[in-house]
Amino acid sequence: ETSSTRFITTSNSTNNRTFKSSFRVIQDTSIDPVESERNEKNYKQLLDQYTKHVELAKSGGGEAAVQRHTLKQKKLLASERLRLLLDDEEDFLELGLSAGLGMPYGDVPRAGMISGIGRIHGRLCMIIANDATVKGGTIYPVALKKQLRVQEIAEQNRLPTYYVVESGGGFLPLQAEIFLPGGRTFYNEAVMSSLGIPQLAIVCGNCTAGGAYIPTMAEEAVMIHKQGYIFLGGPPLVKAATGEVISAEDLGGATLHCSVSGCTDYFAEDEPEAFMIGRNIAETLPSHNSCTLESEPPLYDANDIPGLISPENNIDIYQIISRIIDGSQFSEFKKKFGPTLVTGFGYIHGCLVGIVGNNGWLSEHAADKGAHFVQLCCERNIPLIFLQNTQDNPDPPLSGEMYGNQLRAHAKMISAVSCSCVPLITFIIGNAIGPTSYVMANRSMSPNFLFCWPNAVFCIDNPNKITQDLLQAGSSTGADVEAVKVKVTQKMNTETTSFYAASRVWNDGIVLPQETRKVVRQCLEVVNAYKQRDQPKAQVIRM
Repeated sequence: ETSSTRFITTSNSTNNRTFKSSFRVIQDTSIDPVESERNEKNYKQLLDQYTKHVELAKSGGGEAAVQRHTLKQKKLLASERLRLLLDDEEDFLELGLSAGLGMPYGDVPRAGMISGIGRIHGRLCMIIANDATVKGGTIYPVALKKQLRVQEIAEQNRLPTYYVVESGGGFLPLQAEIFLPGGRTFYNEAVMSSLGIPQLAIVCGNCTAGGAYIPTMAEEAVMIHKQGYIFLGGPPLVKAATGEVISAEDLGGATLHCSVSGCTDYFAEDEPEAFMIGRNIAETLPSHNSCTLESEPPLYDANDIPGLISPENNIDIYQIISRIIDGSQFSEFKKKFGPTLVTGFGYIHGCLVGIVGNNGWLSEHAADKGAHFVQLCCERNIPLIFLQNTQDNPDPPLSGEMYGNQLRAHAKMISAVSCSCVPLITFIIGNAIGPTSYVMANRSMSPNFLFCWPNAVFCIDNPNKITQDLLQAGSSTGADVEAVKVKVTQKMNTETTSFYAASRVWNDGIVLPQETRKVVRQCLEVVNAYKQRDQPKAQVIRM
């Protein structure tokens, strides 16, 4: 076994001391080359689909809209604005990249905004940047859903939030789906500010109707001369209502709001100056501590993972864990009890984490073990990483008593996860099917972050079972069985995929398996940055 040297700093001493980890190295089983080749062929199809998804998402509103924005209006693209604001755009953790694709009202790439977490003068910040090339910067229902989720993450992790604003307000033909929940964005902005989470805005274009509230409610706002405008109704509306002809600059330009109304605080001549001011503001924000312990790469290659994922999502969880954690060293908890749920401790980029991973059906004993382990991590203030891949029960309960015991164990683990006081980071690495998905910290449990691999499957029950049930229902009504079968199969094949889920903001985005360790590191930096940890309200209860 190999050991690694790690460095820690205690609060009582300025001296660093070293210790050697005694966690065991996972003894990786050999990879079957035939099975690996079959799995990689299947994964290649998913990768091609993922690549097309990303290309479409990053295309914005299309070539014509991009040219109009950059050449005619002389404005920077949202991605270029982020480049000016961030310390390192390569270290930007984008959230909801696939949101808005394939919606009933058409594609809304990135849901009309780029959102994610990056460093500004070393401070981790949430950034929400409107993309005015998409639908003219108007807000669609999916955009609202994405922004509310991003604000939830910002509040959960106490991240200073930058709004890079250029918005035309709500898309009026769909106003019924936007109006009432839309006000929640302003509520969130006010509440986060009251909690001491800085709210900052840079006005890069029109902020019309509801879009006008975002910079006005921010603690500090930057506005660009003859480019940024804030008003509830623009010059055409003023003329229609009063007959008065007024320019956008006089009605709601930077000169007015920086010198007369006081709605904004910093006057910028152009976009580079605006983002320089935005960066200067970050220097005044509280600093934070991140994971800085020494780390080492896993012993096993993460590029092997696609060959370990079968088309049926049968995955050996030890093979995955060994390719994510430092030195592939894992201290397993209760290995012989409830072995279909793997729990234990490891380091990821020097940060100690608790890992919970499915390795089969979540049995009664497995759920009991999971509840115990989650409480243990809460007691010790250790972040939890869930690797979710739910499986069907191969041995259904033979009696009501057995079924009741199983339900109680699942309920116990759901309670432990729901009431946990440490960060939860969930990856759907295979199936997210049925009620056991809740137990493994799915979206309903409010994890700090939830990502999925391209092969992930989301469904309320086994898709094949649902298909059979729907076919039986169709045949009983005398419908054309073959026609129903084609329709149902197509529906299930579409609506259970990772791409369908990501486009509807059911998660925070699709991550390639070999990128998992990097994304976990970024998430750990975020959750460890500003969060004030709650203390457990009860002792650790054994099974």
